Amino acid sequence: MTAPSRLASISGPSHVVSESPELGAYEICGKRPAAVVRPGSSEEVAEIVKFAATEKLAVVPSGARTKLSMGLAPRQYDVALDMTRLDRVVAYDPADLTLGVEPGIPLQRLAAVLAEHKQWLPLAVPYMERTTVGGTIASGVDTPLRRMYGTARDYVLGMEFVTGQGVTAKSGGRVVKNVTGYDMHKLMIGALGTLGVMTKINFRTFPLPVDTRGFVASFASAERALELRHVIAHSPLRPQAVEILSSGAARILRGDVAARIAPGPSASEVFSKVHWTLAADFSGNEKVLDRCERDLRQMGEKCGGESFVVLSPDQMLPAASRKREFIPIALASSPAATIVKMGVLPTRMNEVLASAARAAETNSLPWAAIARGVGVIYFTLLPKDRSDETRLRVIQATDQILFECAGLGGNATIPWSPAEWKSSLKVWGLERGDLDLMRKLKTLFDPSGTVSPGRFVGGL
Repeated sequence: MTAPSRLASISGPSHVVSESPELGAYEICGKRPAAVVRPGSSEEVAEIVKFAATEKLAVVPSGARTKLSMGLAPRQYDVALDMTRLDRVVAYDPADLTLGVEPGIPLQRLAAVLAEHKQWLPLAVPYMERTTVGGTIASGVDTPLRRMYGTARDYVLGMEFVTGQGVTAKSGGRVVKNVTGYDMHKLMIGALGTLGVMTKINFRTFPLPVDTRGFVASFASAERALELRHVIAHSPLRPQAVEILSSGAARILRGDVAARIAPGPSASEVFSKVHWTLAADFSGNEKVLDRCERDLRQMGEKCGGESFVVLSPDQMLPAASRKREFIPIALASSPAATIVKMGVLPTRMNEVLASAARAAETNSLPWAAIARGVGVIYFTLLPKDRSDETRLRVIQATDQILFECAGLGGNATIPWSPAEWKSSLKVWGLERGDLDLMRKLKTLFDPSGTVSPGRFVGGL
């Protein structure tokens, strides 16, 4: 029995695709699967993976496919496991602030369900209009809201998943008080599906903010903008998000590409094309927001701020949307956009940004940067072409950025770049000391290399 026939016997003929034109939508770094299957239950997922392991086939799970370009090309890619049929809210207890969902549910649809009970998940991630919950968790993309809420690791309570042997496993719990033992499910976050296939995810939810307000200040340098960031961090204020944007990032967010990807009123009054910008978002009642606005203006003036804008309600949403969608906007703004993600202590961000800018400018590469106040920086190189000469300059620049970031106590990876350049770039950063441990985990979860082989660190 051929693979498509066996897959059809598991999930039904109407949920298996083996025609070449449709397979192109599941391509990863130039590699296409031989078949796509859309399982309708966790039992079907387990049976599909077990079949693949027996036949030595490789399976890559996906959702809306917005982040398939992350990571390395799969070493082998036979079956695309489209999880979008698993899109139910399995359990939701608003009073307990707990939620269980299948991975294929779109994040926007889930947000609407939670909003009916004045709750939300603080997952303000790129590709928000299309992305699924499973893809968000598997890719590990971060959010500006981690300043207040942390990352998904802080509010994913438990998970059900299928290992590379087709075995269904559980980790964590459904409610906070039941979360005991090893947090094995947290290994799945950001692993790009290389340890298994998620079939259910349990979250802690949060009350929706009463009201929000945005505050924007412009500065002549990154150093001064970051000084305000440090002052805020040591003040009684508790912002939802603090982000610092270079003038290059502001130009991108004000451009036609941004208007297409994140439509809304013009952001021309929000982001400065010639200055560094600090944008802070706050939530609370009117009295709290008034105090935040007043204190921020005073702090900003002491740090050398040159202009201050308080965002009106009709400016707040489009401005937040464009900041959130910086990655897809940047990727669409250059034929060879290459994004370096750096994590450093917040006190070292100015040094890291300065060294990255030098690396880009030394190699004649336009750049843009957006930095989260918690120490995460997305530094984007924006070449004008994909020529071999440009590729070599990007390699030189990214190597320099990775080494200098490490020298300042940070770490860096290259989550996005042209597919044909990935073999030349240090996509997962410099060599890691924990790679042997990661190999052991991969062997434990997926001894045959059935799920997403080769996509993660060290070709795992």
